[in-house]
Amino acid sequence: MSRRVAVYGAGSWGTAFSLVLADAGCEVTLWGRRPALTETINETRSNPDYLPEVELPANVTATSDPAEAARGADIVVLAVSAQSARPLLEAWQALWEPRTVFVSLMKGIELGTSRTMSEVIAETTGAGSERIAVVSGPNLAGEIVARNPAASVAACTDEDTAALVQATCHTPYFRPYTNTDVIGCELGGAIKNVVALAVGVTDGMGLGDNTKAALMTRGLAEATRLGVSMGADPLTLAGLAGMGDLVATCSSTLSRNHTFGAHLGRGLSVQEAQAQTKQTAEGVASCKAISDLGQRYGVELPITETVVDIIYNRRSPQHALRTLMERTTKPETCKTCH
Repeated sequence: MSRRVAVYGAGSWGTAFSLVLADAGCEVTLWGRRPALTETINETRSNPDYLPEVELPANVTATSDPAEAARGADIVVLAVSAQSARPLLEAWQALWEPRTVFVSLMKGIELGTSRTMSEVIAETTGAGSERIAVVSGPNLAGEIVARNPAASVAACTDEDTAALVQATCHTPYFRPYTNTDVIGCELGGAIKNVVALAVGVTDGMGLGDNTKAALMTRGLAEATRLGVSMGADPLTLAGLAGMGDLVATCSSTLSRNHTFGAHLGRGLSVQEAQAQTKQTAEGVASCKAISDLGQRYGVELPITETVVDIIYNRRSPQHALRTLMERTTKPETCKTCH
């Protein structure tokens, strides 16, 4: 018996994950906010706005009606932008069954509250942690829909739920591993976007691979410090949802955050970079929320603060990078200083 899955969010990743679920044998309903787009998806079997070259399987249908998507769903996958999650979930809270399992594909931290996406889901749906899972890893949508081999992490505090999600999205080309460290997976997914912005800035400035490697390595150190302070397992940050996602997002031109940062490094304003990138770069909003988390937990996050300076304080990339490089020198493995 195939599982019925509702995917909310018809952008690149929501569409790509719908294909994965369909290939795993699920019946998938993909929700998009624009009726014209969902009608086109049903008529042409493709998403012309995000993945026009990809033919979606017959077991993926689209709708702009959130109630229709929810009807009969065993699992609800959330692939909307992190900052729109709360108002959407509040509007949809009457749609869910008491047994519904929620799976977050969202890689961001909520502005204003600094809540992770699993916390937002819990607060808006009333679901316990045993019904909230996260899928996170080095999963660039353009490569997933080409069915290139990829791995990811299905995380939930309940091992049975993690295994359920794992089975639901396991295909010959998509290999999910289970984990119970939800906070580690979520922080890895959110912070890598911020580091990718920083790497993109330096790539736009033409600074080379040494700079990129330094930012990626020290960015992973930031994620690990904050994660451990919040109760995460450092091994999670060294795995697929941490280092793996960081490497993919910082290295690939398919990454929206890297692309956004590169525009800034070439001298575009934040508004111009947004217009050029077109899709949501989650790190642009999340960098401020992650900075707030660092202050709350007493953890210094210099790369994150540098990105905040560039985006929110309109500091030039050249000045911000110089300030980062001029910080007081420290031992690399110091446990008491940052």
